[in-house]
Amino acid sequence: MKIPGLSFSLKRALGVTRAKQKIARSTGIPTTRQGLERKIGSMLLNTVLGTKNKRRK
Repeated sequence: MKIPGLSFSLKRALGVTRAKQKIARSTGIPTTRQGLERKIGSMLLNTVLGTKNKRRK
């Protein structure tokens, strides 16, 4: 029987998650599949359309 709201992650306990986050922040390259696909897709669109993403503040 599980206790609601209580979970355990071995990766998180060993520090794997934090190490991956640190690497991703320092290099600017996402470590998740979804993040990589999003970054590569935007790069391809920028080269094909010749536009750059403009972020609003």
